[in-house]
Formats: sequence, C-alpha cells, structure tokens
Amino acid sequence: MAKFDRVVAIVLDSIGIGEAPDAAKYEDTGADTLGHIGDFFGDKWALPNLQRLGLGNIRADKPITGVPAIETPIGYYGKMYEISAGKDSMDGHFEMMGVPVTEPLGFFPNGFPAELIAKIEAFAHRKVIVNKPYSGTEVLKDYGEEQLKTGDLIVYTSGDSVLQIAAQTDLIPLKELYRICEYVRSITIDAPYRIGRVIARPYVGTTKDTFERTSDRHDYARLPDKPTDLNRLQDAGVPTYGVGKINDIFSGQGLDDGVHTTSNVDGMNQTIDAIKRGQEGFIFTNLVDFDAMYGHRRNPEGDGQALMTFDQQLGELLDTLAPNDLLLITADHGNDPGFRGTDHTREYVPLLAYSASLPGGATLGIRSPFSDLGATVLENFGVAGNGIGHSFLDQLK
Repeated sequence: MAKFDRVVAIVLDSIGIGEAPDAAKYEDTGADTLGHIGDFFGDKWALPNLQRLGLGNIRADKPITGVPAIETPIGYYGKMYEISAGKDSMDGHFEMMGVPVTEPLGFFPNGFPAELIAKIEAFAHRKVIVNKPYSGTEVLKDYGEEQLKTGDLIVYTSGDSVLQIAAQTDLIPLKELYRICEYVRSITIDAPYRIGRVIARPYVGTTKDTFERTSDRHDYARLPDKPTDLNRLQDAGVPTYGVGKINDIFSGQGLDDGVHTTSNVDGMNQTIDAIKRGQEGFIFTNLVDFDAMYGHRRNPEGDGQALMTFDQQLGELLDTLAPNDLLLITADHGNDPGFRGTDHTREYVPLLAYSASLPGGATLGIRSPFSDLGATVLENFGVAGNGIGHSFLDQLK
C-alpha cells in the first residue's frame, strides 16, 4: 500500500539556492538565485509559507534575506544538485524522473550552421533572420518590425540547447509556426545537432513598444532515450497528471492527462483545482514564469514578487491538501536575476517535503542526483525504479 495516497510535486522553474559544486565548470561561480533576490528586496521581502516549510533552514549558515531559518519547520528540507551534462529545463526534469542527460546536447553560441538554416528556409518558404544568441524580449524589439515588413522567421538561441522561433501571429499563424517547429524538431534530434528543445515563441503587437509574447508558447523537447519514472508509474497503473509545461518537456510520454497553463498563478490554480476535484496518483507541476518572465530578463524585482505571489497561493494549497497527501517543492536549475548574462545558472535546488500527517522539522540533507525525487515517488507507490536515485521516503517520519 502507498504511504501517501497522492503526491504533488511543484517545480519552481529556475529558483536555485546557491552555486552547485561544479558551478565553475559552467562559469557560474557566485550564482545564487534566492540569495540575490533576497538581497535586492532586503527587509521588504517575505515568504512566510515557504519559510514555515523550512526554506530558510536549507542554508541556515548563509541566511536568505527575508527568509531566515526557524526553530520548528512543519516540513522537511534539503537541497539537491544534478549530474546531467547541462543546466536546461529538460535536463533537470528528465533527471528528476530517473533519466540524467549524460551526453552533452548541442550548443550553438555563434548561431546555427548554414546548412540547418537552409533546410528551415526551404521548408518554411521564408528567410531566417538573427540566428544568434538573444534575449527573447530584446529580439522582438530589435527584429519584430523587420519581421512584419518581410515575413522572415526570427530564429535565435541562448546559452542552453534550444532553437527558438518567434513569430507575430497575425503574420505567421500559430498553426504555421507549430508546423515549422515540428519539422525543425524532426531534423535536429540526432548528431550533428542534438538540440534539446525547439521552442515556438508566438507574439502579438505591431511596434517594438507593443510586442508581447503570448501564452501559446510550445516546447518540442527531445524524447527521453529511456523510460522515465513517469512511464514506470503509468505502467503500474498510478495516474499521472502534468500541469504547465510538463507535457511539453516529456512530449506527453508517461502522462495520462494534463493541462496547459498561462502563468504561474494559473498553474497554481490548476494544481489546486486538480486536488479539489480528486485527481489521484502523481500531480507534476511546472511554474515557468520565474524562468521565462524574470530570470532570463535579469529582473530580481519581478522574480521576487512572483515568489511572494506563489507563497500566498501555497497557503491555499496547503489548506487544500488531504492529511495523506505528500507535497514536494523543488526546482530544475537556477536562473539568477542578479548574475551576469541571461542564461540559466548551475545551482543547488531547494527540496521541501510536507504532509499534514507528519511532524516535519527534519533535514533531508544534500542529495544527488535529482533522481532522488522520482525514486521517492516510486517507492511511495510501490513501483520499482531503475536504480538511479535514492528515495528519501524513510526520512519522512
């Protein structure tokens, strides 16, 4: 029998908690997403519900401004670091579900090869412009008006293994944008490209001052090359439900059902609604705004405000959970808004666990790989894993 009837895992996309042991390898020494957000706000910042769960206790030796350690957390607390070769959302989520990405994906800091661009242009019957690393919002300011005049595709990348295509949807309808991205996905899976994700980036507006990305973003991720813990749960008859971009990251693999979301707030509302209506098994939620709206834009104020909003909704979620539910909160990587550049940062991620049926107040320690999370979910439901990751279920007592 399951120890907990239902497990809810929420990924605070990009909310790291200090440089990982191998941060220097990624030129991320000094990165500290939560620490730098706290420093930005000072005493005007508070996350009372996350603090109650033990967020501040994760690093009592280096307090997060506004979120100090407390004497009696109601949750269990720790942090994790990953072993995957990259620091992309796909790497982090795959590793959580038992499939670390050990072979480096393709990175194109100088733009994509001419032969790949030529294939995209031939398929789309449109020319490609930009083709270099760029901020997703800045590229619209600099090239959106040109796209409106020419109909060219805006193709860009970042420090991660991604190929992004931006399209103004009055000019290039969603259906066409998705069709182009599906084609690009099909030709970039294997060597020499091995691109982690192809991302459709639709936007609206008519001038650089009015361009705005929409919630119709769609990620076309590489399929895991091995079964994930989601597959194992599904094969064992445990219901699996994805909220937010979980379905995109796993390309629907191992998920019985799920829902697309338009924002962090919507993601939390959808998660709470799933609990209220009796969704069983494993609910897996990703809240992407921390990353897409604030981390990449190096906006600590927006990031901190979004965390405070999440914290308020977390209070509602805690009140909604049944006594025999288990809540897990973590992240997939860092994206320090107080750091240089615009890319993800190699950091530890927080790990919080809570159930109303448990006393809390204990540490989960420092864990690696991220697969410990998936291993814990599997053990809870009595499902065999692949030996990657170590469950912390027995520490929840």
